[in-house]
Amino acid sequence: MRTCVTPQSQFAFAIHKPSYAVRNLRGRTRREPLGTGPGNVPVTNGRNYPDGDVEVAGADWIFEIANPFPFRGTTFISKTWADKNAEDPGRIRIEAPAPVSLHTCFRQNRIDPKLISDLPRPLLLGLATTSTDPDDLTLLAAQSCNLIFDDDGQPLGLRYHDVSGKRAMIEDFELFEAVANNPHLPDAYKVAMVIRPGAQGASEIIGDFHAAESTHIYEYLRRNSYIGGGHYAANMADDAIRYRTTALTRSDITGLRHLYYQRTYVRLADALDIPLPAPPLAEDDLENLRRAVLEYSGPADTAMDATLWGWNFGFDFSPSGYRLHASHQQIHQQYAMIPTEIDGYPKKPGNSAGPYRSFSAGDMIDEVIACYNGCQRSSFFNDYCRCIAANQRMDGRSDRNRDLVVWHDSNVLLFVPKAQTSQWELQLMTRPDSTGRFVGNLLEADRSLRRSLDTGILYAQQTLASLGAAMVTSIEYSKRFSSERSDHPLIYSFMPKLPHSPGAFSEAQLRFINGHFPEDFAAACRSHLRPA
Repeated sequence: MRTCVTPQSQFAFAIHKPSYAVRNLRGRTRREPLGTGPGNVPVTNGRNYPDGDVEVAGADWIFEIANPFPFRGTTFISKTWADKNAEDPGRIRIEAPAPVSLHTCFRQNRIDPKLISDLPRPLLLGLATTSTDPDDLTLLAAQSCNLIFDDDGQPLGLRYHDVSGKRAMIEDFELFEAVANNPHLPDAYKVAMVIRPGAQGASEIIGDFHAAESTHIYEYLRRNSYIGGGHYAANMADDAIRYRTTALTRSDITGLRHLYYQRTYVRLADALDIPLPAPPLAEDDLENLRRAVLEYSGPADTAMDATLWGWNFGFDFSPSGYRLHASHQQIHQQYAMIPTEIDGYPKKPGNSAGPYRSFSAGDMIDEVIACYNGCQRSSFFNDYCRCIAANQRMDGRSDRNRDLVVWHDSNVLLFVPKAQTSQWELQLMTRPDSTGRFVGNLLEADRSLRRSLDTGILYAQQTLASLGAAMVTSIEYSKRFSSERSDHPLIYSFMPKLPHSPGAFSEAQLRFINGHFPEDFAAACRSHLRPA
């Protein structure tokens, strides 16, 4: 079985220490000048044209470590890069971009800023995503769509093609998206263009969360979803705009997750004909409803057997027209439930051949557990926890930190996986109780554990943001409700995109290239963690 987890409480890995010979098969040589060095001494490309075969002695070491979960491939760490970060984990960060203002540049050069409107479209898109000047952005916003303004010049809303409100008058959709998702656009424009309920379509609001004056969240139904049966989106509201995770409060994360817990427990209770308290449900109501579903002993034929949760944070758009991450910058989370079975059609859509087990990401974890238990005659996650606790550095250094854990409490563990699929990946995992049992899904998660999950998610996102991560994908691996496994924890994975690691052929093969040791990234995270 391909995994770095072993029953010996040690992570297994390998090291490439390459020395090799390469036969020279070149048929043509073109030695040419490249330029000059100090004293105008000519510099040529002669080193690119060796006269004979090439001997490579002692090339850079490469550490190869299989992901704990085989379906997530293998990580390769360059020792040369990683050694630099081991000396100073503070190097592991992305510097904040410098301010950008084309208005200021034009004024300094005595150019009318209105010329911005005549820039080539790729430059408009680039300015819309990178400018930090509200003057640039409000001009671009007015150019991208047909806005209505009040007497003071503040945007009130959009003009529409008809009174149904289905089609807004948007002149340039990509420019509209790019500027509306820029955090530096004034809030009044954000609200009018994309945040006010209804601005992005007719999705019904079927839930909400209010706390004090600063937290307000809407739950939208996405009817025609890429998920069979639709999905739900918990979006920060127009009076609680959050474009950065550093602005996210504990109350915000509680509300975002509360709507997820509430929708899950209510759907399960409805399927079992369990009476519901009057909405909206308070935390006590949630816990009582969860217990009622968990303790239900009547006939059960619920069509839903697992949860799906995800969070794409961060929007970006390239001048060449490629969307680089989420559909919008405003903080939002999406969730749904997975059917137990759907109809299978081996030949054509009209003739069902019987049930087909629908896909849930947590099923892949279940397969790992079963395979490992069969191969090793041992508990995968108990071994994994022991490997994390007893972790040793791959470079053999004892003068550097060996800890993979970023934060923990009695319920959960926030840590850096030994083999990261994103260079800055973090994971949050439930911890076993005194009997070795793990909480594996929301139905098993009591009030205390839900609070721990919420806290761990908040700390993960804010720590990554403090390191400079601007785009983070987060997903959940949960156990099916019908599963009787006690050795399947609930797991969350947080995977930032880095500027120089967009994903290419290596990642398509599940080969993930890293420039640091996981222990050093854990140290960098701990240095930025600010627990309340």
